[in-house]
Amino acid sequence: MKNNNIKLYELKKNATEFPSVKVSTSKIGYDFIKQFYADDIGIYESFFILLLNRANKTTGYAKISQGGTAGTVVDIKIIAKYAVDSLAHGVILAHNHPSGSLIPSDADKAITNKIKQALLILDVQVLDHLILTEDSFYSFADNGLL
Repeated sequence: MKNNNIKLYELKKNATEFPSVKVSTSKIGYDFIKQFYADDIGIYESFFILLLNRANKTTGYAKISQGGTAGTVVDIKIIAKYAVDSLAHGVILAHNHPSGSLIPSDADKAITNKIKQALLILDVQVLDHLILTEDSFYSFADNGLL
């Protein structure tokens, strides 16, 4: 009997043009993640994760979502999938605020906490959550919100 609904899942690396970088400060994380944003950083809100190994070196990244001018949907299952598939030890969350505000909203704080709790079960640490604007960034870790 042939079942066309069965899918093969496998782990594999896809090469990118981004080098592996040791992320030891929020500024290094910001500089690395900012590369993923284009001219639309001031238009659409987008959410990314940066995947890191035990030495805090980047091993990959993923765009989780892109929304509108005032928000985007973040699915924790998708974040967990990328973290597990890449065997990440840690992740850095990042999203932009098209408004230019660097102040985290209550929704930003709530989703960060939910992601942190979900990934703890998988032994994956949320090392930081960065809010980006065209000119600057805000670090949850630097400001004691993790």
